[in-house]
Amino acid sequence: MTTTDDPQTTQQPPHKPKFTFPSALTVLAIVTVAVWLLAFLVPSGQYDRNASGAPIQGTYHRVDSGQSFVDRLNDLFLAPVNGLYGIQDEKTGQVGPDLAGELYGSAGVFLFVLAIGAFITVVFATGALDRGIGRLAHRLRDRGALLIAGIMVVFSVLGTVEGFAEETLGFYGLIVPLMLALGYDRMVAVGTIILGAGIGVLCSTVNPFATGVASSAADISLGDGIVLRFVMWVVLTAVTVAYVIRYARRVRRNPERSITGFLPGDRDQDAASEAEEPELTGLHKAVLVTMGLVFAFMIFSVVPWASALTGDADAKPYGFELGWSFPQLAALFLCAAVLIGLVARMGEQKLSSMIIQGAADFISPALVIVLARGVTVIMNNSKITDTVLHSIEGIVKGTSSGVFAIIVFVVNLPLAFLIPSTSGHATLAMPILAPLADFAGVSRAVVVTAWQAASGWMNLWVPTTAVTIGGVALAKVGYDKYLRFVWPLLALLFLMICGFVAFGAILT
Repeated sequence: MTTTDDPQTTQQPPHKPKFTFPSALTVLAIVTVAVWLLAFLVPSGQYDRNASGAPIQGTYHRVDSGQSFVDRLNDLFLAPVNGLYGIQDEKTGQVGPDLAGELYGSAGVFLFVLAIGAFITVVFATGALDRGIGRLAHRLRDRGALLIAGIMVVFSVLGTVEGFAEETLGFYGLIVPLMLALGYDRMVAVGTIILGAGIGVLCSTVNPFATGVASSAADISLGDGIVLRFVMWVVLTAVTVAYVIRYARRVRRNPERSITGFLPGDRDQDAASEAEEPELTGLHKAVLVTMGLVFAFMIFSVVPWASALTGDADAKPYGFELGWSFPQLAALFLCAAVLIGLVARMGEQKLSSMIIQGAADFISPALVIVLARGVTVIMNNSKITDTVLHSIEGIVKGTSSGVFAIIVFVVNLPLAFLIPSTSGHATLAMPILAPLADFAGVSRAVVVTAWQAASGWMNLWVPTTAVTIGGVALAKVGYDKYLRFVWPLLALLFLMICGFVAFGAILT
């Protein structure tokens, strides 16, 4: 038995707990309290509004919020509830769960995220996506550059349409050995996975967790600005793929130039000895085709085709346009989850459990959206949102549209670090940033694009994201070495993003 006088016990230094960055939920809870306290110091004010509800530049004036301390305390207490289904009174503009008016809370987006979670989980449960990527890797195993490009493009497509990021963590066990067998190092595998999916998320075209949430908070269609985002996705994906292939070829020609070096056994693998090609059954093919059709239909349903094809934002919609928003898309993905289950012949019990599990797995980002929306309710009810907007208006006033778009991108970089959740970041920032676009004469879609580019750029390297820090750990690559590998690309992407958002702002 060891006593407290045991020298081995007394001589050991006390264990210091390692600091871990708080979760997005904790960060937003802290932000909620901080904004609530700040509302006591920031003067209340508001802009006059036009017929569409947008603030009119130059009309800001001070007003009395009319709130007592008890009212403010009640807003803090009900912030998450109001963030979900708060109703905005048409006359007073106040938001509460028992008022009459329009929905201010994020109930529609909340249900949409859960539906997406159910759909993605059912797809993964079929094994079709894993098999499809594994089959691609096996077929291209003797063509290294083509293999890298193929995997990165697939990951980028998934990233731009559905925010494929954390799901990549399951592919390190397949791709790391394959890259080593082809004569590359572990950094090539890391770059292929993290940068492949990450550049897709950075250039999200219809990613519901980035573009979707931000568009909803900015009060525009998910399809607004899709042409700029698509061109940006094509160019930046090509640049990123070329960057990884260039490094891979350099390492293959001269292994001594590897940033990571090689662990014992890394150079002993042979691509020819890899396992047989994963079988892609008829069911797997049917699931992949169905998944592709679902996302294609989602894109079709949200794009304002008349505006996109004519370039006129006020063009009359074509007869075939659906103009769907989050309620319809939530229903679409719930039905699609059931359809995938039927195609894969899951059976009622497994399908039901997968849908429930998928919704449960995505409850965290859904709650982040709710908490972030609750913060905006506090700002709205205390009438400080327009005051904050007015202060930022003074900063960007007089700048050109291109400079304005670049400022929006740069301002969001530190916010993306503090709030690594794209959904929470979008819900929190867009109510202030979107009206600024109106003042600058720039499309709100450009603000959404600049915001998501900032969030995506930061998430390529910050250590607060599980995708980055978890990926380098799985690949047994030092985080410092990853930063050394990726920083030239980050600098190049930074400049290209500034060019794209400035050009988009000038066009609008």
